[in-house]
Amino acid sequence: MRFIEAVTTGYEYQGFWGSFWDIIWWFLLIFVFMAYLFALFAVIGDLFRDHKLSGWWKAIWIIFLIFVPFLTLLVYLIARGNGMARRSASAASEMKAAQDEYIKSVAGGTGSSPSEEIAKAKALLDAGTITQAEYDAIKTKALA
Repeated sequence: MRFIEAVTTGYEYQGFWGSFWDIIWWFLLIFVFMAYLFALFAVIGDLFRDHKLSGWWKAIWIIFLIFVPFLTLLVYLIARGNGMARRSASAASEMKAAQDEYIKSVAGGTGSSPSEEIAKAKALLDAGTITQAEYDAIKTKALA
């Protein structure tokens, strides 16, 4: 470092790890940037989840998010934050219902009680549709 620079600045740069407060500052900046990215992607996801908003309004929001990102993000969260929460909750409940339906279809259970399954199997046995061994297997499975 030159003598003139040292005299005029009064501070000698010690590299990235030179000061504890430099490290704290970098972590704070990274945290704010990551929070901004999470909010940005949440807003973009909400824009495309909203079926009541026309395509032109979606395009306008996206254009403003590109050119005036911080201000547009804040305006969107203030103006449409309530609806954003409702749409998110609705999507989560729809996903849970679909998941529950899928689990029921894969599990193969009809949701009936063991006594109902045994009664159905007994009716099939009496009708001659299944054998005694098949009835015993269904009864064992229902009681297990």
